[in-house]
Amino acid sequence: MKKLILTNGVIAGIIVSIMMVISTVVYKCDPNMEPSMVIGYAGMLIAFSFVFIGIRNYRNKQNAGILNFGQAFKIGILISLIASTFYVVSWLIEYYCFFPDFMEKYSAMAIKKIESDPHITSAELAAQVEQMNSMKEMYKNPIWVILFTYAEILPLGIVISLISALILKKKAA
Repeated sequence: MKKLILTNGVIAGIIVSIMMVISTVVYKCDPNMEPSMVIGYAGMLIAFSFVFIGIRNYRNKQNAGILNFGQAFKIGILISLIASTFYVVSWLIEYYCFFPDFMEKYSAMAIKKIESDPHITSAELAAQVEQMNSMKEMYKNPIWVILFTYAEILPLGIVISLISALILKKKAA
Protein backbone atom coordinates (compact mmCIF):
# COMPACT_ATOMS: atom_id res chain seq x y z
CA MET A 1 0.00 0.00 0.00
CA LYS A 2 2.84 2.41 0.81
CA LYS A 3 4.36 2.02 -2.67
CA LEU A 4 0.98 2.60 -4.31
CA ILE A 5 0.35 5.76 -2.24
CA LEU A 6 3.84 7.09 -2.86
CA THR A 7 3.76 6.34 -6.60
CA ASN A 8 0.37 7.96 -7.19
CA GLY A 9 1.19 10.90 -4.90
CA VAL A 10 4.46 11.59 -6.69
CA ILE A 11 2.85 11.35 -10.15
CA ALA A 12 0.06 13.71 -9.05
CA GLY A 13 2.62 16.03 -7.47
CA ILE A 14 4.72 16.18 -10.62
CA ILE A 15 1.67 16.92 -12.76
CA VAL A 16 0.38 19.70 -10.51
CA SER A 17 3.88 21.19 -10.19
CA ILE A 18 4.41 21.21 -13.96
CA MET A 19 1.03 22.89 -14.47
CA MET A 20 1.95 25.53 -11.89
CA VAL A 21 5.32 26.21 -13.52
CA ILE A 22 3.67 26.55 -16.94
CA SER A 23 1.05 28.99 -15.68
CA THR A 24 3.67 31.01 -13.81
CA VAL A 25 5.91 31.23 -16.88
CA VAL A 26 2.94 32.36 -18.99
CA TYR A 27 2.06 34.99 -16.37
CA LYS A 28 5.68 36.15 -16.06
CA CYS A 29 5.95 36.50 -19.87
CA ASP A 30 2.81 38.64 -19.96
CA PRO A 31 2.44 40.50 -16.64
CA ASN A 32 -0.79 42.14 -17.82
CA MET A 33 -2.44 38.74 -18.09
CA GLU A 34 -4.38 37.68 -15.05
CA PRO A 35 -3.37 34.27 -13.62
CA SER A 36 -5.93 31.73 -14.77
CA MET A 37 -7.76 29.95 -11.98
CA VAL A 38 -9.35 27.69 -14.58
CA ILE A 39 -5.95 26.43 -15.77
CA GLY A 40 -4.73 26.04 -12.20
CA TYR A 41 -7.72 24.06 -10.99
CA ALA A 42 -7.83 22.00 -14.20
CA GLY A 43 -4.24 20.98 -13.51
CA MET A 44 -5.17 20.09 -9.95
CA LEU A 45 -8.13 17.99 -11.13
CA ILE A 46 -5.94 16.13 -13.62
CA ALA A 47 -3.35 15.50 -10.90
CA PHE A 48 -5.96 14.41 -8.36
CA SER A 49 -7.31 11.84 -10.81
CA PHE A 50 -4.44 9.77 -9.40
CA VAL A 51 -6.29 9.72 -6.08
CA PHE A 52 -9.09 7.81 -7.77
CA ILE A 53 -6.64 5.61 -9.68
CA GLY A 54 -4.66 4.83 -6.54
CA ILE A 55 -7.72 3.88 -4.50
CA ARG A 56 -9.11 1.76 -7.33
CA ASN A 57 -5.79 -0.02 -7.85
CA TYR A 58 -5.50 -0.78 -4.15
CA ARG A 59 -9.03 -2.18 -4.05
CA ASN A 60 -8.71 -4.27 -7.20
CA LYS A 61 -5.08 -5.43 -7.10
CA GLN A 62 -4.07 -5.52 -3.44
CA ASN A 63 -7.26 -5.98 -1.46
CA ALA A 64 -9.19 -8.63 -3.42
CA GLY A 65 -11.82 -6.18 -4.65
CA ILE A 66 -12.94 -5.19 -1.15
CA LEU A 67 -12.50 -1.76 0.39
CA ASN A 68 -14.29 0.15 3.10
CA PHE A 69 -14.79 3.91 3.09
CA GLY A 70 -12.19 4.56 5.81
CA GLN A 71 -9.41 2.70 3.99
CA ALA A 72 -10.26 4.38 0.71
CA PHE A 73 -10.39 7.85 2.27
CA LYS A 74 -7.07 7.30 4.06
CA ILE A 75 -5.37 6.31 0.79
CA GLY A 76 -6.88 9.33 -0.98
CA ILE A 77 -5.83 11.77 1.74
CA LEU A 78 -2.26 10.44 1.77
CA ILE A 79 -1.97 10.72 -2.00
CA SER A 80 -3.45 14.25 -1.79
CA LEU A 81 -0.97 15.25 0.93
CA ILE A 82 1.98 14.08 -1.15
CA ALA A 83 0.73 15.88 -4.26
CA SER A 84 -0.06 19.03 -2.24
CA THR A 85 3.40 19.00 -0.69
CA PHE A 86 4.96 18.85 -4.17
CA TYR A 87 2.79 21.84 -5.10
CA VAL A 88 3.82 23.81 -2.02
CA VAL A 89 7.54 23.05 -2.44
CA SER A 90 7.35 23.96 -6.14
CA TRP A 91 5.69 27.27 -5.30
CA LEU A 92 8.26 28.04 -2.59
CA ILE A 93 11.08 27.47 -5.08
CA GLU A 94 9.34 29.53 -7.76
CA TYR A 95 8.42 32.31 -5.38
CA TYR A 96 11.69 32.74 -3.52
CA CYS A 97 14.06 32.02 -6.42
CA PHE A 98 12.29 33.35 -9.51
CA PHE A 99 9.26 35.44 -8.57
CA PRO A 100 9.88 37.27 -5.27
CA ASP A 101 7.75 40.25 -6.35
CA PHE A 102 4.68 38.09 -7.03
CA MET A 103 2.54 39.53 -4.24
CA GLU A 104 3.38 43.09 -5.23
CA LYS A 105 2.33 42.44 -8.82
CA TYR A 106 -0.66 40.30 -7.92
CA SER A 107 -2.04 42.76 -5.36
CA ALA A 108 -1.54 45.70 -7.76
CA MET A 109 -3.41 43.78 -10.47
CA ALA A 110 -6.20 42.78 -8.05
CA ILE A 111 -6.60 46.34 -6.77
CA LYS A 112 -6.70 47.68 -10.33
CA LYS A 113 -9.43 45.16 -11.16
CA ILE A 114 -11.40 46.11 -8.04
CA GLU A 115 -11.11 49.84 -8.87
CA SER A 116 -12.41 49.24 -12.40
CA ASP A 117 -15.68 47.78 -11.08
CA PRO A 118 -18.30 50.52 -11.62
CA HIS A 119 -20.66 49.02 -9.01
CA ILE A 120 -18.26 49.08 -6.07
CA THR A 121 -18.75 51.66 -3.35
CA SER A 122 -15.84 53.58 -1.89
CA ALA A 123 -16.26 51.73 1.43
CA GLU A 124 -16.15 48.33 -0.32
CA LEU A 125 -13.14 49.47 -2.31
CA ALA A 126 -11.31 50.57 0.83
CA ALA A 127 -12.13 47.27 2.59
CA GLN A 128 -10.91 45.16 -0.32
CA VAL A 129 -7.74 47.23 -0.75
CA GLU A 130 -7.07 46.83 2.98
CA GLN A 131 -7.62 43.08 2.68
CA MET A 132 -5.14 42.86 -0.23
CA ASN A 133 -2.59 44.92 1.71
CA SER A 134 -3.04 42.69 4.75
CA MET A 135 -2.53 39.56 2.65
CA LYS A 136 0.54 41.13 1.03
CA GLU A 137 1.97 41.80 4.50
CA MET A 138 1.21 38.24 5.66
CA TYR A 139 2.94 36.86 2.56
CA LYS A 140 6.25 38.23 3.86
CA ASN A 141 6.26 35.39 6.41
CA PRO A 142 7.20 31.97 4.91
CA ILE A 143 4.80 30.16 7.25
CA TRP A 144 1.89 32.12 5.77
CA VAL A 145 3.15 31.44 2.24
CA ILE A 146 3.11 27.71 3.02
CA LEU A 147 -0.33 27.86 4.66
CA PHE A 148 -1.87 29.92 1.84
CA THR A 149 -0.41 27.54 -0.74
CA TYR A 150 -1.71 24.43 1.02
CA ALA A 151 -5.09 26.19 1.30
CA GLU A 152 -5.15 26.53 -2.51
CA ILE A 153 -4.81 22.83 -3.23
CA LEU A 154 -5.49 20.61 -0.23
CA PRO A 155 -9.26 21.27 0.07
CA LEU A 156 -9.70 20.04 -3.50
CA GLY A 157 -7.66 16.94 -2.67
CA ILE A 158 -9.86 16.26 0.35
CA VAL A 159 -13.03 16.60 -1.75
CA ILE A 160 -11.64 14.31 -4.48
CA SER A 161 -10.58 11.79 -1.79
CA LEU A 162 -14.06 11.88 -0.27
CA ILE A 163 -15.83 11.44 -3.61
CA SER A 164 -13.42 8.69 -4.70
CA ALA A 165 -13.84 6.84 -1.39
CA LEU A 166 -17.62 6.99 -1.72
CA ILE A 167 -17.55 5.72 -5.30
CA LEU A 168 -14.95 3.00 -4.80
CA LYS A 169 -15.94 1.48 -1.45
CA LYS A 170 -16.99 -2.11 -1.88
CA LYS A 171 -18.14 -4.62 0.72
CA ALA A 172 -17.39 -8.31 0.68
CA ALA A 173 -20.03 -10.33 -1.13
